[in-house]
Amino acid sequence: MERPRISIFDTTLRDGEQAPGCSMGIREKSRMAFQLENLGVDIIEAGFPAAADADFEAVRVISGQLRSPIIAGLARASEPDILRAWTSLENARRPRIHVFLASSDLHLTCKLRITREQALDQVYKAVSYARTLCNDVEFSPEDASRSDVYFLCRFVQAAVDAGATVINIPDTVGYTLPQEFSELIQMVRKSVHGIEKVTISAHCHNDLGLAVANTLAAIQAGARQVECTINGIGERAGNASLEEIIMALNVRQEKLPYETGIDTREIYPTSRLLAELIGFEPQPNKAIVGRNAFAHEAGIHQHGVISNPLCYEIMTPQSVGVPGNNLVLGKHSGRHALGKRLAELGHAVSRDDLDGVYKRFMKLAEMKKNIYDQDLISLLPSAARQSVAVQQATN
Repeated sequence: MERPRISIFDTTLRDGEQAPGCSMGIREKSRMAFQLENLGVDIIEAGFPAAADADFEAVRVISGQLRSPIIAGLARASEPDILRAWTSLENARRPRIHVFLASSDLHLTCKLRITREQALDQVYKAVSYARTLCNDVEFSPEDASRSDVYFLCRFVQAAVDAGATVINIPDTVGYTLPQEFSELIQMVRKSVHGIEKVTISAHCHNDLGLAVANTLAAIQAGARQVECTINGIGERAGNASLEEIIMALNVRQEKLPYETGIDTREIYPTSRLLAELIGFEPQPNKAIVGRNAFAHEAGIHQHGVISNPLCYEIMTPQSVGVPGNNLVLGKHSGRHALGKRLAELGHAVSRDDLDGVYKRFMKLAEMKKNIYDQDLISLLPSAARQSVAVQQATN
Protein backbone atom coordinates (compact mmCIF):
# COMPACT_ATOMS: atom_id res chain seq x y z
CA MET A 1 0.00 0.00 0.00
CA GLU A 2 1.40 3.37 -1.02
CA ARG A 3 2.06 5.71 1.88
CA PRO A 4 0.74 9.30 1.75
CA ARG A 5 3.44 11.87 1.04
CA ILE A 6 3.98 14.82 3.36
CA SER A 7 5.41 18.00 1.82
CA ILE A 8 8.03 19.74 3.96
CA PHE A 9 7.74 23.52 4.02
CA ASP A 10 10.86 24.99 5.59
CA THR A 11 10.57 28.48 7.02
CA THR A 12 14.03 28.73 8.60
CA LEU A 13 14.85 31.69 6.34
CA ARG A 14 11.65 33.57 7.23
CA ASP A 15 10.02 32.68 10.56
CA GLY A 16 13.20 31.14 11.93
CA GLU A 17 15.34 34.10 10.97
CA GLN A 18 12.94 36.50 12.74
CA ALA A 19 14.00 35.10 16.14
CA PRO A 20 16.33 37.35 18.17
CA GLY A 21 19.95 36.44 17.45
CA CYS A 22 19.13 34.37 14.36
CA SER A 23 19.31 36.95 11.58
CA MET A 24 21.16 36.14 8.36
CA GLY A 25 22.47 38.23 5.49
CA ILE A 26 21.76 37.48 1.83
CA ARG A 27 24.90 35.37 1.33
CA GLU A 28 24.17 33.38 4.49
CA LYS A 29 20.57 32.82 3.42
CA SER A 30 21.77 31.67 0.02
CA ARG A 31 24.18 29.13 1.56
CA MET A 32 21.42 27.85 3.80
CA ALA A 33 18.96 27.61 0.91
CA PHE A 34 21.35 25.42 -1.11
CA GLN A 35 21.73 23.10 1.87
CA LEU A 36 17.96 22.94 2.35
CA GLU A 37 17.74 21.88 -1.30
CA ASN A 38 20.32 19.14 -0.59
CA LEU A 39 18.26 18.09 2.41
CA GLY A 40 15.27 17.59 0.15
CA VAL A 41 12.71 20.07 1.44
CA ASP A 42 9.78 20.67 -0.89
CA ILE A 43 9.14 24.37 -0.20
CA ILE A 44 11.53 27.05 1.05
CA GLU A 45 9.96 30.20 2.46
CA ALA A 46 12.81 32.54 1.63
CA GLY A 47 11.55 35.71 3.32
CA PHE A 48 8.96 38.43 3.73
CA PRO A 49 9.70 40.70 0.73
CA ALA A 50 7.60 43.68 1.84
CA ALA A 51 9.15 43.74 5.31
CA ALA A 52 12.60 44.97 4.24
CA ASP A 53 14.72 45.51 1.13
CA ALA A 54 17.14 42.84 2.36
CA ASP A 55 14.32 40.31 2.57
CA PHE A 56 13.16 41.23 -0.93
CA GLU A 57 16.67 40.79 -2.30
CA ALA A 58 17.17 37.47 -0.50
CA VAL A 59 13.97 36.05 -2.00
CA ARG A 60 14.94 37.38 -5.42
CA VAL A 61 18.44 35.87 -5.28
CA ILE A 62 17.33 32.48 -3.95
CA SER A 63 14.52 32.34 -6.52
CA GLY A 64 17.05 32.65 -9.30
CA GLN A 65 19.48 30.11 -7.86
CA LEU A 66 17.44 27.09 -6.81
CA ARG A 67 15.60 24.91 -9.28
CA SER A 68 14.10 21.99 -7.34
CA PRO A 69 12.09 23.40 -4.40
CA ILE A 70 9.10 25.72 -4.55
CA ILE A 71 10.21 29.18 -3.37
CA ALA A 72 7.66 31.06 -1.29
CA GLY A 73 7.46 34.72 -0.34
CA LEU A 74 5.24 35.88 2.54
CA ALA A 75 2.75 38.74 2.09
CA ARG A 76 0.07 40.41 4.15
CA ALA A 77 -3.40 40.40 2.63
CA SER A 78 -2.86 43.62 0.69
CA GLU A 79 -2.12 44.31 -2.96
CA PRO A 80 1.18 46.18 -2.35
CA ASP A 81 2.54 43.29 -0.24
CA ILE A 82 1.39 40.68 -2.73
CA LEU A 83 2.86 42.54 -5.70
CA ARG A 84 6.13 42.99 -3.82
CA ALA A 85 6.27 39.27 -3.11
CA TRP A 86 5.50 38.40 -6.72
CA THR A 87 8.18 40.75 -8.03
CA SER A 88 10.76 39.07 -5.80
CA LEU A 89 9.70 35.66 -7.11
CA GLU A 90 9.73 36.50 -10.84
CA ASN A 91 12.85 34.36 -11.48
CA ALA A 92 11.60 31.34 -9.56
CA ARG A 93 10.96 28.18 -11.55
CA ARG A 94 8.29 27.20 -9.01
CA PRO A 95 7.01 30.33 -7.19
CA ARG A 96 4.43 30.53 -4.40
CA ILE A 97 2.82 33.59 -2.82
CA HIS A 98 1.98 32.99 0.83
CA VAL A 99 -0.77 35.37 2.02
CA PHE A 100 -1.82 35.74 5.65
CA LEU A 101 -4.46 37.57 7.67
CA ALA A 102 -5.47 37.06 11.30
CA SER A 103 -8.74 35.27 12.00
CA SER A 104 -9.03 35.46 15.79
CA ASP A 105 -11.27 38.11 17.34
CA LEU A 106 -8.35 39.17 19.54
CA HIS A 107 -6.21 40.05 16.53
CA LEU A 108 -9.06 41.50 14.49
CA THR A 109 -10.15 43.79 17.32
CA CYS A 110 -6.89 44.78 18.99
CA LYS A 111 -4.33 44.63 16.17
CA LEU A 112 -6.15 45.11 12.88
CA ARG A 113 -9.21 47.01 14.17
CA ILE A 114 -11.52 45.52 11.55
CA THR A 115 -14.74 43.52 11.74
CA ARG A 116 -15.16 39.88 10.82
CA GLU A 117 -17.01 40.86 7.63
CA GLN A 118 -14.24 43.24 6.62
CA ALA A 119 -11.70 40.49 7.20
CA LEU A 120 -13.65 38.03 5.05
CA ASP A 121 -13.81 40.57 2.23
CA GLN A 122 -10.09 41.29 2.56
CA VAL A 123 -9.18 37.60 2.39
CA TYR A 124 -11.22 37.02 -0.75
CA LYS A 125 -9.82 40.06 -2.54
CA ALA A 126 -6.20 39.36 -1.52
CA VAL A 127 -6.19 35.72 -2.55
CA SER A 128 -8.04 36.51 -5.79
CA TYR A 129 -5.43 39.14 -6.64
CA ALA A 130 -2.55 36.78 -5.79
CA ARG A 131 -4.04 34.17 -8.11
CA THR A 132 -3.97 36.63 -11.01
CA LEU A 133 -0.20 36.71 -10.56
CA CYS A 134 0.70 33.18 -9.47
CA ASN A 135 -0.89 29.76 -9.86
CA ASP A 136 0.31 28.62 -6.44
CA VAL A 137 -1.15 30.64 -3.54
CA GLU A 138 -1.06 29.62 0.09
CA PHE A 139 -3.32 31.26 2.65
CA SER A 140 -2.81 31.33 6.42
CA PRO A 141 -5.44 32.50 8.94
CA GLU A 142 -3.10 33.82 11.61
CA ASP A 143 -3.91 32.72 15.18
CA ALA A 144 -6.24 30.04 13.84
CA SER A 145 -6.03 27.95 16.99
CA ARG A 146 -7.56 30.77 19.09
CA SER A 147 -10.22 31.67 16.53
CA ASP A 148 -13.91 30.90 16.72
CA VAL A 149 -13.98 27.63 14.83
CA TYR A 150 -17.13 28.42 12.85
CA PHE A 151 -15.77 31.79 11.76
CA LEU A 152 -12.43 30.14 10.96
CA CYS A 153 -14.22 27.80 8.56
CA ARG A 154 -15.92 30.77 6.87
CA PHE A 155 -12.50 32.45 6.66
CA VAL A 156 -10.92 29.41 5.04
CA GLN A 157 -13.94 29.06 2.74
CA ALA A 158 -13.37 32.60 1.44
CA ALA A 159 -9.75 31.75 0.63
CA VAL A 160 -10.68 28.49 -1.09
CA ASP A 161 -13.39 30.22 -3.12
CA ALA A 162 -10.84 32.84 -4.17
CA GLY A 163 -8.50 30.17 -5.51
CA ALA A 164 -6.04 29.29 -2.72
CA THR A 165 -4.16 26.09 -3.50
CA VAL A 166 -2.83 25.55 0.04
CA ILE A 167 -4.60 26.32 3.32
CA ASN A 168 -2.29 26.56 6.30
CA ILE A 169 -3.70 26.26 9.82
CA PRO A 170 -1.28 28.04 12.17
CA ASP A 171 -1.00 27.57 15.91
CA THR A 172 0.64 30.99 15.92
CA VAL A 173 1.21 31.27 19.66
CA GLY A 174 1.71 27.60 20.50
CA TYR A 175 -1.52 27.47 22.47
CA THR A 176 -3.27 24.31 21.36
CA LEU A 177 -3.00 20.70 22.50
CA PRO A 178 -2.56 17.78 20.06
CA GLN A 179 -6.12 16.46 20.40
CA GLU A 180 -7.55 19.96 19.97
CA PHE A 181 -5.41 20.63 16.92
CA SER A 182 -6.42 17.32 15.37
CA GLU A 183 -10.09 18.18 15.89
CA LEU A 184 -9.55 21.63 14.38
CA ILE A 185 -8.01 20.16 11.21
CA GLN A 186 -10.85 17.65 10.99
CA MET A 187 -13.44 20.41 11.42
CA VAL A 188 -11.93 22.42 8.56
CA ARG A 189 -11.86 19.34 6.33
CA LYS A 190 -15.49 18.57 7.17
CA SER A 191 -16.93 22.09 6.88
CA VAL A 192 -15.18 23.82 3.97
CA HIS A 193 -16.58 23.09 0.52
CA GLY A 194 -13.86 22.25 -1.99
CA ILE A 195 -11.19 21.66 0.68
CA GLU A 196 -10.54 18.20 -0.80
CA LYS A 197 -8.92 19.92 -3.80
CA VAL A 198 -6.61 21.95 -1.55
CA THR A 199 -3.51 20.93 0.41
CA ILE A 200 -3.94 21.42 4.16
CA SER A 201 -0.84 22.56 6.00
CA ALA A 202 0.09 22.96 9.68
CA HIS A 203 2.36 25.61 11.19
CA CYS A 204 2.95 25.10 14.92
CA HIS A 205 4.88 27.14 17.46
CA ASN A 206 6.53 25.72 20.53
CA ASP A 207 5.42 27.97 23.39
CA LEU A 208 4.18 24.97 25.40
CA GLY A 209 6.76 22.58 23.95
CA LEU A 210 4.09 20.90 21.82
CA ALA A 211 4.92 22.10 18.30
CA VAL A 212 6.10 18.71 17.02
CA ALA A 213 3.32 16.80 18.80
CA ASN A 214 0.72 19.15 17.32
CA THR A 215 2.26 18.82 13.87
CA LEU A 216 2.14 15.02 14.02
CA ALA A 217 -1.48 15.22 15.21
CA ALA A 218 -2.26 17.44 12.20
CA ILE A 219 -0.71 14.89 9.83
CA GLN A 220 -2.82 12.13 11.31
CA ALA A 221 -5.90 14.37 10.93
CA GLY A 222 -5.25 14.87 7.21
CA ALA A 223 -2.66 17.64 6.81
CA ARG A 224 -0.31 16.88 3.93
CA GLN A 225 2.12 19.78 4.34
CA VAL A 226 4.00 20.74 7.52
CA GLU A 227 5.84 23.98 8.20
CA CYS A 228 8.97 23.77 10.30
CA THR A 229 12.52 25.05 10.83
CA ILE A 230 15.98 23.60 11.27
CA ASN A 231 16.87 23.29 14.97
CA GLY A 232 13.34 24.53 15.72
CA ILE A 233 14.40 28.19 15.61
CA GLY A 234 11.74 30.88 15.35
CA GLU A 235 9.72 33.49 17.16
CA ARG A 236 9.71 33.20 20.97
CA ALA A 237 10.12 29.49 21.85
CA GLY A 238 10.53 28.57 18.20
CA ASN A 239 8.77 26.48 15.57
CA ALA A 240 8.20 22.79 15.06
CA SER A 241 11.62 21.24 14.54
CA LEU A 242 12.12 19.72 11.08
CA GLU A 243 14.54 17.08 12.32
CA GLU A 244 12.18 15.90 15.07
CA ILE A 245 9.19 15.63 12.73
CA ILE A 246 11.18 13.74 10.10
CA MET A 247 12.76 11.26 12.49
CA ALA A 248 9.44 10.63 14.26
CA LEU A 249 8.02 9.71 10.84
CA ASN A 250 11.05 7.53 10.10
CA VAL A 251 11.44 5.76 13.43
CA ARG A 252 7.73 5.15 14.05
CA GLN A 253 6.59 4.13 10.57
CA GLU A 254 4.26 1.49 11.97
CA LYS A 255 2.25 4.27 13.66
CA LEU A 256 3.01 7.07 11.20
CA PRO A 257 2.91 5.47 7.72
CA TYR A 258 3.91 8.54 5.72
CA GLU A 259 6.83 9.43 3.49
CA THR A 260 8.77 12.60 2.71
CA GLY A 261 11.49 13.59 0.28
CA ILE A 262 14.01 14.32 3.04
CA ASP A 263 17.49 12.76 2.91
CA THR A 264 17.91 12.13 6.64
CA ARG A 265 21.71 11.87 6.29
CA GLU A 266 21.74 15.60 5.56
CA ILE A 267 19.95 16.53 8.80
CA TYR A 268 23.02 16.95 11.01
CA PRO A 269 25.12 18.78 8.36
CA THR A 270 22.17 21.16 7.85
CA SER A 271 21.88 21.76 11.58
CA ARG A 272 25.61 22.44 11.86
CA LEU A 273 25.55 24.88 8.94
CA LEU A 274 22.71 26.86 10.52
CA ALA A 275 24.51 26.99 13.87
CA GLU A 276 27.61 28.29 12.08
CA LEU A 277 25.69 30.95 10.15
CA ILE A 278 23.75 32.38 13.09
CA GLY A 279 26.25 31.65 15.87
CA PHE A 280 23.44 30.01 17.80
CA GLU A 281 23.89 26.39 18.94
CA PRO A 282 20.94 24.12 19.74
CA GLN A 283 20.77 23.16 23.40
CA PRO A 284 22.97 20.14 24.27
CA ASN A 285 19.97 17.88 24.92
CA LYS A 286 18.16 18.90 21.72
CA ALA A 287 16.62 15.82 20.12
CA ILE A 288 18.39 14.46 17.02
CA VAL A 289 21.01 17.22 16.61
CA GLY A 290 22.09 18.29 20.12
CA ARG A 291 25.62 17.34 21.12
CA ASN A 292 24.24 14.94 23.76
CA ALA A 293 21.68 13.29 21.45
CA PHE A 294 23.99 10.28 20.92
CA ALA A 295 26.21 10.70 24.00
CA HIS A 296 26.27 8.22 26.89
CA GLU A 297 27.95 8.61 30.28
CA ALA A 298 26.07 6.23 32.59
CA GLY A 299 27.93 2.95 32.94
CA ILE A 300 24.85 0.77 32.36
CA HIS A 301 24.04 2.70 29.19
CA GLN A 302 27.63 2.56 27.96
CA HIS A 303 27.77 -1.20 28.48
CA GLY A 304 24.50 -1.59 26.57
CA VAL A 305 25.65 0.61 23.68
CA ILE A 306 28.96 -1.25 23.43
CA SER A 307 27.06 -4.56 23.32
CA ASN A 308 24.43 -3.31 20.87
CA PRO A 309 23.68 0.40 20.17
CA LEU A 310 19.97 -0.42 19.84
CA CYS A 311 19.87 -0.96 23.60
CA TYR A 312 19.79 2.81 24.09
CA GLU A 313 19.58 4.35 20.61
CA ILE A 314 16.33 4.22 18.62
CA MET A 315 18.10 5.46 15.48
CA THR A 316 21.70 5.26 14.37
CA PRO A 317 23.80 8.43 14.47
CA GLN A 318 24.75 7.78 10.85
CA SER A 319 21.09 7.83 9.78
CA VAL A 320 20.96 11.57 10.52
CA GLY A 321 24.52 12.35 9.42
CA VAL A 322 26.21 12.23 12.84
CA PRO A 323 29.62 10.50 12.53
CA GLY A 324 29.01 8.21 15.53
CA ASN A 325 27.89 7.95 19.12
CA ASN A 326 29.98 9.37 21.94
CA LEU A 327 30.83 7.49 25.10
CA VAL A 328 31.52 10.30 27.55
CA LEU A 329 33.85 9.31 30.37
CA GLY A 330 32.81 10.75 33.71
CA LYS A 331 31.90 9.73 37.24
CA HIS A 332 28.88 7.74 35.98
CA SER A 333 30.93 5.66 33.54
CA GLY A 334 31.70 1.99 33.96
CA ARG A 335 34.68 -0.28 33.35
CA HIS A 336 33.51 -1.34 29.88
CA ALA A 337 33.63 2.18 28.48
CA LEU A 338 36.94 2.94 30.16
CA GLY A 339 38.50 -0.25 28.83
CA LYS A 340 37.17 0.45 25.34
CA ARG A 341 38.64 3.95 25.28
CA LEU A 342 42.02 2.76 26.56
CA ALA A 343 42.05 0.11 23.84
CA GLU A 344 41.32 2.83 21.25
CA LEU A 345 44.31 4.74 22.63
CA GLY A 346 46.53 1.72 22.00
CA HIS A 347 46.54 -0.17 25.27
CA ALA A 348 44.43 -3.24 25.98
CA VAL A 349 44.46 -3.30 29.77
CA SER A 350 44.27 -6.62 31.59
CA ARG A 351 41.31 -7.25 33.87
CA ASP A 352 43.45 -6.86 37.00
CA ASP A 353 45.07 -3.64 35.74
CA LEU A 354 41.69 -2.27 34.66
CA ASP A 355 40.33 -2.61 38.19
CA GLY A 356 43.17 -0.48 39.51
CA VAL A 357 42.91 2.05 36.68
CA TYR A 358 39.15 2.28 37.22
CA LYS A 359 39.55 3.08 40.93
CA ARG A 360 42.00 5.88 40.09
CA PHE A 361 39.69 7.05 37.31
CA MET A 362 36.72 7.34 39.68
CA LYS A 363 38.73 9.47 42.12
CA LEU A 364 39.78 11.75 39.25
CA ALA A 365 36.22 11.94 37.89
CA GLU A 366 34.98 13.17 41.27
CA MET A 367 37.34 16.15 40.92
CA LYS A 368 37.15 16.88 37.17
CA LYS A 369 34.08 17.33 34.96
CA ASN A 370 36.04 16.81 31.74
CA ILE A 371 38.33 13.81 31.43
CA TYR A 372 40.84 13.97 28.58
CA ASP A 373 42.79 11.18 26.88
CA GLN A 374 46.03 12.32 28.51
CA ASP A 375 44.33 12.02 31.90
CA LEU A 376 43.46 8.41 31.11
CA ILE A 377 47.00 7.58 30.05
CA SER A 378 48.31 9.07 33.29
CA LEU A 379 46.18 6.55 35.22
CA LEU A 380 47.85 3.54 33.60
CA PRO A 381 50.58 1.56 35.39
CA SER A 382 54.01 3.02 34.54
CA ALA A 383 54.95 0.18 32.16
CA ALA A 384 51.72 0.62 30.26
CA ARG A 385 52.26 4.39 29.94
CA GLN A 386 55.69 3.79 28.47
CA SER A 387 54.19 1.32 25.98
CA VAL A 388 51.62 3.90 24.86
CA ALA A 389 54.26 6.63 24.60
CA VAL A 390 56.50 4.42 22.42
CA GLN A 391 53.55 3.52 20.15
CA GLN A 392 52.52 7.19 19.77
CA ALA A 393 56.10 8.20 18.95
CA THR A 394 56.31 5.43 16.35
CA ASN A 395 53.07 6.57 14.72
